[in-house]
Amino acid sequence: MQSIAISDLISATAGQAVATGSRTITAGLTTDSRNVVPGSIFLALSGERFDGNTFAAAASENAAAVVVSRLEGDYHPDCTVVLVPDTLTALQELALWWRGQLAPLHVVGLTGSSGKTSTKDMCLSVLSQHFNAIATKGNLNNHIGTPLSILSAEKGTEAAIWEMGMNHAGELAPLCRMTQPRIGIITTIGSAHLEFLGSREAIAEEKCTVARALPEDGYMIYPATDDFAATIAASTKGTPLPVGGCDSPVRALNVRTTASGTSYDLHIEGAGEVRVNLPVPGAHMVSNSLLAAAAGWKLGCTLQQIADGLSTSTLTRGRLSCKEVDGFTVVDDTYNANPESMKAALHTVSALRGPKRCIAVLGKMGELGEGGIAAHAEIGMCAAGLGYAAVVVVGPECAETLALCEAAAESTPAILVSTPDEAATALRHLMEPGDALLFKGSRSAGMERTMYELFPTLNPTK
Repeated sequence: MQSIAISDLISATAGQAVATGSRTITAGLTTDSRNVVPGSIFLALSGERFDGNTFAAAASENAAAVVVSRLEGDYHPDCTVVLVPDTLTALQELALWWRGQLAPLHVVGLTGSSGKTSTKDMCLSVLSQHFNAIATKGNLNNHIGTPLSILSAEKGTEAAIWEMGMNHAGELAPLCRMTQPRIGIITTIGSAHLEFLGSREAIAEEKCTVARALPEDGYMIYPATDDFAATIAASTKGTPLPVGGCDSPVRALNVRTTASGTSYDLHIEGAGEVRVNLPVPGAHMVSNSLLAAAAGWKLGCTLQQIADGLSTSTLTRGRLSCKEVDGFTVVDDTYNANPESMKAALHTVSALRGPKRCIAVLGKMGELGEGGIAAHAEIGMCAAGLGYAAVVVVGPECAETLALCEAAAESTPAILVSTPDEAATALRHLMEPGDALLFKGSRSAGMERTMYELFPTLNPTK
């Protein structure tokens, strides 16, 4: 959204113009006063540690309009000031209005316990072969990020993949209301967010909000092997489209994995088969790619366009990226972690072993609630069972990972350290040229710090 009329801004937000300036909106919307440019809208969000209303007067020096829930300070006379009861509601209502201005638009609404961003990246690459397509940037997938993602779309956009995240019940419904998807994707229903939702059944119920939001001519895409596949299929008015099963209309055949990626024959019912060369290893990445392939198929992409899109996908940093550095194979999966993605990464790196030793460097997994101790212990069992040469676990939350790893395999040294920096020190005594090292943990664990300390050339800021 670059330019809209001031009257549309007022109407869409149900606001009151307490001051009408002479500037026109030409540069979109921001909620960060540091990013205000001439002609932009500044919307003053408020949270526990900040109040955007206190920055609105300064923002008005350049903004065409400011949207506030409280008047504070002196505003520039050329800037329009719109007063609303709640700026978050105003943001979401403005996004809903703008979504209507973008029609016709093919929308893929994507959620899941893990694999969302990788699937989104692959889906964007596929749809870009056929459409002027956009996707959620970074982690803008919540009640604030989703409306900002919608508002960043330009007229003329033909397809959008909007990632929708949640960690509490009821959070997906307003996101679906804004995005209005016709294609839905649920990547997995796992144990992430157990702390707030209590059970996988409750997680499934919330994730299926996307399935319930689809129209009758929509398609609900999900892994055929998911424990809640039947629940997903029963939740939608659209057509269920399971992928990856033995008789699924979209499936992978003749899968081969190497350190540099995974190749397979993509079979799409009624369309044929084509060879796909994913630039990333891992069985779970094959599953993610099939979800993207199904979306492309139902939106009219050709078999070759789908294969080309998948084969040239570029995944967001920190998603199972394998690089050879100084004689080591470094696997960067530091962006986030939950029990399912942790096991998938451990299996993927183990499968690459060949003559290599594998070392796992693991941080905590967040939002697991009472099941956190058991979940961390299970990861220790998994690493030991896969024959890792060593496991370094970071943080007191990982003590059970250590204990179960040691109990399961006496030959697997397991070391508990307190910080990512201490992990780097411990690893210097363990590493041998030729080793494959997996770095993984939840975002708050900061496992990339250990990786960058050992391999500074991987640090994008250096």
